[in-house]
Amino acid sequence: MKIKFNRSTIIFLVVAIALILIVEVLYRIRPGGAPLLNEFWYTLLRKGGVIAMVAIGLNLIYGFNGQFSLGQWGFYGMGAYAAADVTFRWTQMHTANGLTILFCVLLFIGLSMYGVSVLVKRVRGLDPLSAFALYLIGVFISAYLGVLVGGALAGPVTSLLSALPGALAKQIVFFIAILLAGGVTADVSYLIGLPVLTLGSDYFGIATLGFTMIVKVLLDNSDTILGFQEMKGARGMISIPYMSSWLWIGFFLLVIVVATRNLLNSSHGRALISVREDELAAKAMGIDVTAQKLLTFVIGSLFAGIAGGLYAHIDGFLHPSTFNFIKSFDPMIIVVFGGLGSISGTVVASFGWILVLEGVLRNVLPSGFESWRYVVYPILLLLMMLLRPSGLLGGFEFPFIKAVLPSLKHKPSTPPTPDTKTAAGD
Repeated sequence: MKIKFNRSTIIFLVVAIALILIVEVLYRIRPGGAPLLNEFWYTLLRKGGVIAMVAIGLNLIYGFNGQFSLGQWGFYGMGAYAAADVTFRWTQMHTANGLTILFCVLLFIGLSMYGVSVLVKRVRGLDPLSAFALYLIGVFISAYLGVLVGGALAGPVTSLLSALPGALAKQIVFFIAILLAGGVTADVSYLIGLPVLTLGSDYFGIATLGFTMIVKVLLDNSDTILGFQEMKGARGMISIPYMSSWLWIGFFLLVIVVATRNLLNSSHGRALISVREDELAAKAMGIDVTAQKLLTFVIGSLFAGIAGGLYAHIDGFLHPSTFNFIKSFDPMIIVVFGGLGSISGTVVASFGWILVLEGVLRNVLPSGFESWRYVVYPILLLLMMLLRPSGLLGGFEFPFIKAVLPSLKHKPSTPPTPDTKTAAGD
């Protein structure tokens, strides 16, 4: 089987990989002891990549599917703490029980959700709240079983990872922790989306904002209510390993961009965009609107969870105040600023947001006036909305991201000429 890449795909991948490698090389090269790219700008670039993943997920939900959501920041926080707990237990407590328990819990919950979904489809006339109750019962039972099985597997997995070189084992645990963080948010978003997605767009936004506030309260009391003493609740979680290099963040960002592009150019992508345009027309065409909304919500939340896991390992410290509901408007502003329904605009606006707000304005403004950057950037946003309401890039997309119609496999047959018809009639 031969895999063919068109010109735009090759150019995009080459440029993206080159940018990732150039930034990492500039940070690693230290001719006089100091890197060519200092720690400050290197950290900002990493945070820009992380916020780009969150914003792409929100753009998928809001820009492409038309569902106004303010829950992205809550899933971002969940992913951050989930991944941090796994790596913390490995590096500080020297055990893989966080990895095995979380993996088994997610596996069993996924299986139970699939089983309940099959059951719900066979029962006619079941209302969303009753279905949600069935899912909830399955989640609690499967989570309990997952904790038991994961705890039993912790010893053998710890021994297996300990037999590997320390640096390699640490990277493996980190990679799995990031994937598990995305799995946590995907499962939770599926469960939350079942009853919430029955609401209208505005009410859906309010409900997801409430979810973000609930997550913040749970993180404040993670050491008491949830029982995770290592998270330290409102004091903030410390001793998280510094593992989110630009290479890791660039890799995950590239995967998310490609996955989003492929999804949007597929039949599922066209279906979810049709829901944004006109739900009634989509239903009339036989599209399951609720399923498309739920699919989009889960994928967007998955991206936020992965981004949160990467963010947790940049500064090595997490505090619940980072994930309060006020900050939940940041990805929304980025999406609108970059352009609704534009992946390219979202990525550019994400890096611009971080580099300008936390980099340029912080350094340009006089000492003692750094907080005035929160006055300058809203003015820039207002000017942007007045001068270019469609966003920074509007409907523009990089050539690779644009949908390319496949060529016809068979040339259309030549329509019969009048002479041909006459000959056939004779």
